[in-house]
Amino acid sequence: QVQLVESGGGMVQAGGSLRISCAASGNIFSIGTMGWYHQAPGKQREWVADIRSGGSTNYAESVEGRFTISRDNAKKTVYLQMESLRPEDTGLYYCNVEITTRGETENDYLNQDYWGQGTQVTVSS
Repeated sequence: QVQLVESGGGMVQAGGSLRISCAASGNIFSIGTMGWYHQAPGKQREWVADIRSGGSTNYAESVEGRFTISRDNAKKTVYLQMESLRPEDTGLYYCNVEITTRGETENDYLNQDYWGQGTQVTVSS
């Protein structure tokens, strides 16, 4: 059993900042890449940023220079620091985490991507 719990969403004025979090818990052996996705109202979910286990990061062009993704391995948590927010940033933000779980049998490992429940971010103009 693995669970991802998101928090930190809310309402902010354009140009403001917000930090959202995603904490993993459960039967976790290791965590690989952690990322964030954005789903604007009426649109498809799109990739925003990710951070590898070694700390390297990648960003979508639309958020480059404004958002910062980070992780705290001890807390099994990934963060997205959002700055200079725009109305088009409004929508649901989902975390996606690559997690390896371990079964009772030796060498019984399974790597899967897990999704958070989503947290709402609303940017007013």
